[in-house]
Amino acid sequence: MSPIAKIESPDDPELARLGERLNELAPQLEAANAWPAEQLDLCAQAGVFEWFLPQVHGGQDWSEADIIRGYLQLAAGCLTTTFIITQRMGACRRLAGCDNVGLQQEWLPPLLSGEKISTVGISHLTTSRRHLKKPVLAAEEQADGFLLSGYSPWVTGSTQADVVVIGATLPDGRQLLAALPTDMPGVSTPPAAKLVGLSASQTGPIQCDNVLLPHALLMAGPVEDVMSQGQGANTGGLQTSTLAVGLASAAIRFLEGETEKRDELSPAAVALRRDQAALESDLLAAAAGEPACSSEELRTRANSLSLRASQAALTAAKGAGYLIGHPAGRWCREALFFLVWSCPQPVLAANLCELAGIQE
Repeated sequence: MSPIAKIESPDDPELARLGERLNELAPQLEAANAWPAEQLDLCAQAGVFEWFLPQVHGGQDWSEADIIRGYLQLAAGCLTTTFIITQRMGACRRLAGCDNVGLQQEWLPPLLSGEKISTVGISHLTTSRRHLKKPVLAAEEQADGFLLSGYSPWVTGSTQADVVVIGATLPDGRQLLAALPTDMPGVSTPPAAKLVGLSASQTGPIQCDNVLLPHALLMAGPVEDVMSQGQGANTGGLQTSTLAVGLASAAIRFLEGETEKRDELSPAAVALRRDQAALESDLLAAAAGEPACSSEELRTRANSLSLRASQAALTAAKGAGYLIGHPAGRWCREALFFLVWSCPQPVLAANLCELAGIQE
């Protein structure tokens, strides 16, 4: 197979080729302790990591709408790989958006080339563990920096990352954001969690045992609500909805293929594709700054579509789809991910109402 050329536009035919290659490799990620190293290398060679950053940092500076289009293709090929990329590029965008030039010069070139791996450890500042009185990752200010104690939960690529954009909370409630190298003394990575789906994302905790964080690694803070500073991943927003729609598209494509042999599947395939096209259109409109509905409504619809499309694919696949290794079963497990990952309470409530058959 010929190498995939650098992709510089979502209209580039090479993007479809990359998605197809990711789809071919996806079954390998069902193995224990898998990690999509080959898939990420392919994405690096294709220039995927350049899409998200401005040209001054070596990026291609794609528009938000173009990034959505790119993510849709990648997620239809392999959700696990694409999810890892969202966390990786969330870290890169926050690095690019901070005022620490030294960190930018040290990390952005090897991260864009694929030589190094980044991720984010910020869920405890946004959704996870926020209800606890004591912060799970605490920072104590000292003359030569900050002493970090605790852990960051749900860090994607925790066992593979070279640097983590991590958040911590001071006793007075202020928060900081820093670029934490994973080889620093006191930093450890327990085994990643075994998940219902996407286990190959190697998502797990980053442990900090009295880690001395020098001021030179600080990206933002200490301030209140540090996540509102700078730019980065849009937690639970269009990005997550886009991945759900990409997954649904893969399942619908399978269902459409089955209609060539079984006419009775056609009405379901047509209806699901109609929903997918409408949702994609609304995602692109929102990314272009012309939203037709709220981001929460988009997420609610995307969650619903991914569940319905994946289960329709499993139904069409019959018993074969229930065997480990068939994509339909994998899609069903992956669709469950969207019910729990950065899922706002109104979205959760709406999805529960749909599952319970309750009319809102």
